[in-house]
Amino acid sequence: MRLSARIVKLELVEPFVIARDTTEVAEVVWVELEHEGERGFGEAAPNDRYDESAESSLNYVEEVAGGLGDDPFALDEIMERLPKREYAARAAIDAALHDLCGRLVGLPVWRMLGLRRIGPSTSWTIVLGGPDEMARKAEKVTEFEGLKLKLGGRDGQDVERVRAVRAMWEGPIRVDVNEGWSGSDEALDALPQLAELGVEYCEQPLPAGHPEAPALKERSPIPIYVDEDCHTLDNVADCAGRSHGVNIKLAKSGGIREALRMVPAARALGLGVMLGCMIESGLGIAAGASIASLCNHVDLDGNHLLREDPWPGVELVDGIQLPSQSPGLGVREEVSSPR
Repeated sequence: MRLSARIVKLELVEPFVIARDTTEVAEVVWVELEHEGERGFGEAAPNDRYDESAESSLNYVEEVAGGLGDDPFALDEIMERLPKREYAARAAIDAALHDLCGRLVGLPVWRMLGLRRIGPSTSWTIVLGGPDEMARKAEKVTEFEGLKLKLGGRDGQDVERVRAVRAMWEGPIRVDVNEGWSGSDEALDALPQLAELGVEYCEQPLPAGHPEAPALKERSPIPIYVDEDCHTLDNVADCAGRSHGVNIKLAKSGGIREALRMVPAARALGLGVMLGCMIESGLGIAAGASIASLCNHVDLDGNHLLREDPWPGVELVDGIQLPSQSPGLGVREEVSSPR
């Protein structure tokens, strides 16, 4: 198999503002895997929160390119051989393998895995801003059934942000603090108020590894989901002590293969499962959508944050991101970037 990769810049419709940073242009890596005249594709969406970048992802792909072997269906064997680092790059290779296998056998990835096509509806993200600004944005949402509000403004207005949005929005609201609250006192002041406003769950209220997280889990009136605390299967057991659920992102876990191990492990521990994403094109979203039916909650809106999605194929129907029924991941590059 021949593996190649390139860095691509994805321009956003508006700055993506969360508690710790702002993104205006996302750099991703597209990988291409060729075997017997067929090609599979995958996308790495690295995050500097995990000390990964487009450059480090590209270097990883180039490092391992010669060691994949000649059998694309040896998925577990191939992924086991790859160094366990640069998980966004691993996820891209994993996606390209699944895409290639699906194209070779003429089946969409979700069906090849024996999964249902339809999963839960996806959230639409309202980025961190002032209460009135976030409410105005919520009022304009029509294609999604639920909202995820970015909190963690460190200005004492997080509850007011949710209250302002609730005045404009009757549907489900979830919140993501992105490690933005300093400790359980701040969280326990906000969470009961958020519960009264009908918030379904709170994602990553405290910094990853925070010692007060287990106590917060026990006292929170709404479920706590962890994101930055949860990367691979090795983290799931620890997350059970500090949360009610985990946010699995392929770019953190290393791809579909690892996610398929994490879901049953989380279920066995009584945890809810959420499927999230980074800022990704339809190529990255397609990989996630293929396994969305396994999850309780889905947050796969990354491609809709872009000014233009260069990999169409995932359908947004009644708020649900539906994977393609075409072979593999079912998306095709529409706008070519310079190689």
